[in-house]
Amino acid sequence: MSKIFQTLKEDIGIIYKKDPAADNLLDVILCYPGFHALLLHRIAHKLWKMKLPVIPRLISTFSRFLTGIDIHPGAQIGRRFFIDHGMGVVIGETAIIGDDVLLYQGVTLGGTSSKKEKRHPTLGRGVVVGANATVLGNITLGNYAKVGAGSVVVNDVPEHATVVGIPGRIVVQKIYDDEQGVLMHNRIPDPITCELNRLKYEVKELQEKVL
Repeated sequence: MSKIFQTLKEDIGIIYKKDPAADNLLDVILCYPGFHALLLHRIAHKLWKMKLPVIPRLISTFSRFLTGIDIHPGAQIGRRFFIDHGMGVVIGETAIIGDDVLLYQGVTLGGTSSKKEKRHPTLGRGVVVGANATVLGNITLGNYAKVGAGSVVVNDVPEHATVVGIPGRIVVQKIYDDEQGVLMHNRIPDPITCELNRLKYEVKELQEKVL
């Protein structure tokens, strides 16, 4: 029982840490769909591991109806997981989510196979996935990796890397605050623009040599 209360305490505490709009305990308990979805998922996942038929899926379906967040009861979710706003989030059956992960609204952790196998992503510790981003297939996002809003990720991402674009491209720089580990959405560079700028300078240099 103490473990259950400790988990609840951590799930509530991470909301205060990650969301400056969290004003009080009652507000968090009653008004945060991400918290409701996580609470129901933890129950559904326990029953899923006990191989109970139907009931875990009924709980997840009720959770989706209540919160707009669709988490398959088979998904493995670590400690201090936070879904900010939450509407439209989809987490597949074989997804594995590490501790201290943050997802924004509209995120999809989807599969690319119809076979009974590991077909959904694995997110390491401290991963942040921006709004409306899609992470597909049995790939791994390393610890503290960041995915920019609206990106589509189909390949593994190393630790601390930031991915942006469609398809997702790795940005070498660490575009986040070192203390908080927060994805700085307004400071994410566009790799396509960077490449075009590089080509523009090369063409200019060639023109100067020719002339």
